[in-house]
Amino acid sequence: MFDAVAERYDLLNDVLSLGQDRRWRSVVARLVAAGPCDTVLDIAGGTGTSARGFTASGARCVACDFSLGMLQVGASRTAARRTAGADQPIGAGGHTADGHARVPGAARFVAGDALELPFANEAFQVVTISFGLRNVTDPDAALAEMLRVTRPGGRLVICEFSHLPVRRVDAVYQRYLAAALPAVAARLSPNPGAYAYLAESIRGWPGQDELAGRIRAAGWSAVRWRNLTFGVVAVHVGRRPR
Repeated sequence: MFDAVAERYDLLNDVLSLGQDRRWRSVVARLVAAGPCDTVLDIAGGTGTSARGFTASGARCVACDFSLGMLQVGASRTAARRTAGADQPIGAGGHTADGHARVPGAARFVAGDALELPFANEAFQVVTISFGLRNVTDPDAALAEMLRVTRPGGRLVICEFSHLPVRRVDAVYQRYLAAALPAVAARLSPNPGAYAYLAESIRGWPGQDELAGRIRAAGWSAVRWRNLTFGVVAVHVGRRPR
């Protein structure tokens, strides 16, 4: 399903969220707070949209995804940016003439399953996943696997669709998603059925408090969360105990 929408995935996210997805990802990047010496694992990293925000400071990032189609699109776009940047002079602040950042920490793309990550224990300072945890067949096992590959004291950042605080308003919002997402996607996507799935998966996803409890149950500490766009999206953070 994700292979089929890979080429237009980022465009559709921008259209369907009315541009809010850029704000959500910028919040995630601030919470990840990756430094030049940090290694970041971006699970469900797709085309590398989030990873580019993490590497802006020079951090090393691995974008790991189950969809080879998404990874291929991301890798080809990264290669094109590198080629374009190599042909331009570097100005102040390490930017090329057209404003693109020229940093040493470009993302790597790795195929992998969130339930069996192909990485060693304690390999990353930060592990993050945006809009992907609800697509995993066993989210609790994925949370435990994320803990395994995070260093003691390391950080977890999860950005995921959530539920509006007022139940009746949330019910109206869910009906809107079920009708609007496939209708808009039918005009822009080669696979509008994927966006019917999107609405269904959001409706069945746990609320903010329940998800925080499941993160704690997986072994994470200092778990907290904040709503974005009135609760359309929630960002949960935690730490691996030292």
